[in-house]
Amino acid sequence: MSASLTAPIARKAQGPDPYAWLQERDDKDVLDYLKAENAYQEAQLADQAALREQLFEEIKGRILETDLSLPSPWGPHLYYTRTTAGDEYARHYRCPRPADDSLGVDESQEQLLLDPNELAAGGFLSLGTFNVSPDHQRLAYSLDTTGDEVYRLYVKELATGVIQELPFDDCDGSMTWANDSQTVFFTELDDTHRPHMLYRHTLGSGTADKVFEETDGRFFLHCYRSSSERQLVLLLNSKTTSEAWVLDADQPQQPFACLAPRVEGHEYYPDHGQLDGAWRWFIRTNQDGINFALYTAPDQGVPTRERWLPLIAHRNAIMLEGVSLNAEGVTLSLRERGLSIIEVHPRVGKPYQVELPDVVYSLHVQDTLEFASAQIRLRYESLNRPAQVRQLTLADGAQKVLKETPVLGTFAADDYVSQRLWATAPDGTRVPISLVQRRKDQGQPVPLYLYGYGAYGESLDPWFSHARLSLLERGVAFAIAHVRGGGELGEAWYRAGKQEHKTNTFNDFIACAEHLIAEGHTRADQLAISGGSAGGLLIGAVLNQRPELFAAAITEVPFVDVLNTMLDPDLPLTVTEYDEWGNPEAPDVYERIKSYAPYENVRAQAYPAMLVIAGYNDSRVQYWEAAKWVAKLRTLKTDDNLLLLRTELGAGHGGMSGRYQGLRDVALEYGFVFKALGLA
Repeated sequence: MSASLTAPIARKAQGPDPYAWLQERDDKDVLDYLKAENAYQEAQLADQAALREQLFEEIKGRILETDLSLPSPWGPHLYYTRTTAGDEYARHYRCPRPADDSLGVDESQEQLLLDPNELAAGGFLSLGTFNVSPDHQRLAYSLDTTGDEVYRLYVKELATGVIQELPFDDCDGSMTWANDSQTVFFTELDDTHRPHMLYRHTLGSGTADKVFEETDGRFFLHCYRSSSERQLVLLLNSKTTSEAWVLDADQPQQPFACLAPRVEGHEYYPDHGQLDGAWRWFIRTNQDGINFALYTAPDQGVPTRERWLPLIAHRNAIMLEGVSLNAEGVTLSLRERGLSIIEVHPRVGKPYQVELPDVVYSLHVQDTLEFASAQIRLRYESLNRPAQVRQLTLADGAQKVLKETPVLGTFAADDYVSQRLWATAPDGTRVPISLVQRRKDQGQPVPLYLYGYGAYGESLDPWFSHARLSLLERGVAFAIAHVRGGGELGEAWYRAGKQEHKTNTFNDFIACAEHLIAEGHTRADQLAISGGSAGGLLIGAVLNQRPELFAAAITEVPFVDVLNTMLDPDLPLTVTEYDEWGNPEAPDVYERIKSYAPYENVRAQAYPAMLVIAGYNDSRVQYWEAAKWVAKLRTLKTDDNLLLLRTELGAGHGGMSGRYQGLRDVALEYGFVFKALGLA
């Protein structure tokens, strides 16, 4: 279809939702409309072709295109990936483990395990699981080739290279080995795209045995190996409740046993490791309070709830987010005052916290390595400091930087300043903001790109981005609004931004924008905002409320038709989302969601320039949410600002799959921001 300078106007149909016809997937009229919108977007940004190419080359030029990942030792091998210039995907390798236990790769003996570039053949590809069997003889992996997050399952014999595709459909992509290296557990999706059924498959057979079926539509099913590699865990969890079943990994034909039957509101997450040299169960649970405590239970028999013993008490001001287990210690992932903290309880000696150089940062346990290892690996980064993989020796807290993500060209972290600011919401709550900009741009209002999410308790910890340097070097500051609904300040912060408290998320974001303007960091006519998925709902809501506060907005796969989606239990994930948003079948919940749903609240007013991105194969946020929203905006908005819809017809929720394709997407978005703010 040729590019058009005339904005497509979607037809209105009869009924309460005039654009519901856009939900008819694969209908010719729908596809024609989406293609017309794509053509219009291309035409409107055609004058940016050279800029986008410049941005793409600029960003790519900072990235070491041919690189080796940090090898991970496991058994007799080192496992690692290698990226090669020109290839979209990293290749997976292994080589013999050096006798001196170093991380040196012997290329002369390396074995290529999987090449996604060959499997993708230029199209979409998402690698789901990548699990080598306990005896290191086989590789279980899964592939999604459309973006709809439905995977095919494969097992590769590593000695011969023979690949077998398992004859099972509608799989979520997970594959978990038992210790016999012959039995694999996998999960099937139901009609709403929910992992609901666990199967056991013995290699060589063409069948699978059903192990467990979860009939409650709110609960997801997930199977994983414990840290000790001695147990399998079947976890069933909704947004508010969990239930776990366990099985000896050496006895895969036996039934799973329940630790604690589900009780509404009780979340618990088991793992298996050692305490004082003895095998124990560890259970992170909220039974004592919303910030979670840690219990242990004896290894003998099933660790039912009456056998749990307290190990780490609940703390009112500190969230226990996770637990990592090694033979040499128990590592706690904590969150306090909006920051991640790693606290180590070594097998011998006193507990300690990991010390770090920056005020605002991102930190998490990246790899616990083998269970018997004396070290773990941490990933550390900040807004102005590239990601580092740090080796932490559990016994004494010694740290060693094993690898720092390189930034090619001229770059110095100290040329940029990272800050933590605090806005005040209408109800008096202080809301954190992470901000980075060139040091020389401080003290004056500059163009600013503000990002937000605020849902599901997810934390937007500050992260480094090679691409973002193209914003910063053009004098554009970047900020993250850590609004309620996220998990940055613990479980209470999350709960204060969901269900009946959802409007706090929007009020917080607006307060952050107003604070950045009032404190002289930017101006309304220089402020661009962005969010994706549930963050797209946030952006859509604040645009309806305060459009004059922003000059530009980008939403990626935005959850903007929230009311209609939540009213349709047959759509993927709807029922599981009731715990997050509420069930609008209840009249009060219906009115509450309707009061902020972006699609319902579009009205005749001026909106800033907008770029909306959708994925046609997206199973989480259907493409039509963005399409309907844009169609309604076109007929009601009173301004002449750009309104662009781009639907990736070969992608899903995560956008295009290759690394260079991803960079071109970023170049498109940055180019749009520069155009909307008058910078290009």
